[in-house]
Amino acid sequence: MGLRDFDLDAAVDDWTEYYLGNGPSLVVFLVLNAAAFLVGVSFYVHSDPALSDLPTFLYPLFGDSPTALALMTLSAATLLPNLGRRVADAPVNRPLAYLHTLAFVWLVKYGVWTVVALNLRPDLYVGFSGAALWDYWGIMLTHAGFLALALVVPRYGATTKGALGFALTLALVNDVFDYGLGYYPPLKYEAGALLAGITVALSFLAVFLASRAFDRLSETPETAP
Repeated sequence: MGLRDFDLDAAVDDWTEYYLGNGPSLVVFLVLNAAAFLVGVSFYVHSDPALSDLPTFLYPLFGDSPTALALMTLSAATLLPNLGRRVADAPVNRPLAYLHTLAFVWLVKYGVWTVVALNLRPDLYVGFSGAALWDYWGIMLTHAGFLALALVVPRYGATTKGALGFALTLALVNDVFDYGLGYYPPLKYEAGALLAGITVALSFLAVFLASRAFDRLSETPETAP
């Protein structure tokens, strides 16, 4: 099969069914996502400002990437009761539609955000020491992987107008928190108006992509009560 014959959409469907449709691989997937979440939390524990500088209920707004991974882990965990059936046939109800939509939006937004933020000042990140290789290539490539995770969610999830509106509202609240109060993810430079504007644009873009990627709840063939 040549490159022109490759169907990405079908390949993602097959991957999702194969890896998230059986118990052992789904558990491994959840464990890996949970481990990545803990690595992200560790970064914010040792950053300046740190999680300890904020009230507990604000942690999800400050730890943007760990929040994305936590939402993805919860979203994928909803497939556990569906084992033995096709992933595409997983039941979806309104609360799950909100969860899946938030997971998708956060993964897309902060996967792209990280790549953009590092490349606005590559001179501060690109290098050849072990630390520099991780600070640029390691962080950029792992966060670009968020986009691959986001591709999976619409294969078993659905959305609603309410979920899309809720996701956009929370994303914009997060932007105000990050740039209005100065709690954007720690960088080696001061975030200015350009990065703030890009971040707000990413909030709208991620929600728009969610509206295109997901089936609407009313259109899904099977929903949970």
